[in-house]
Amino acid sequence: MREALRDPSRLKHMVESIHNVNQYMEDRVESDLAENSMLFFAVVKNIEIVGEAAYKLTHEFKEAHPQTPWRQIIAMRHILVHGYYQVTPSEIFNVYENDLPILLNQLTGYLKEVSDICGSINGYGKKLEGDGCGH
Repeated sequence: MREALRDPSRLKHMVESIHNVNQYMEDRVESDLAENSMLFFAVVKNIEIVGEAAYKLTHEFKEAHPQTPWRQIIAMRHILVHGYYQVTPSEIFNVYENDLPILLNQLTGYLKEVSDICGSINGYGKKLEGDGCGH
């Protein structure tokens, strides 16, 4: 079930997974993904998490943020999970190099937006457990 109160947590999961990919790929090149299966699968798993978390965002949140290609993000997750045998290191590197930086920037803005809203709702920025702001 998609609940608006979980959207902030889903966004955080996406950001954390992108940070994981960035950490794993630091000082790496495309050929490293082909030569190191552990690296390849670690990156793929985190991209899957990005797609799964995007899938679980509420339709209302996704509709309110049409500049993010939610369908493509979710489709990538499906490809990674169900078409795993077709995914190449080159495709994964392309996602890392071209798509994730843009997405991270968007998600960071969304988290700030949600944080500002949550701070306003709770007064003085105090966050409460179960407040609908990912706590």
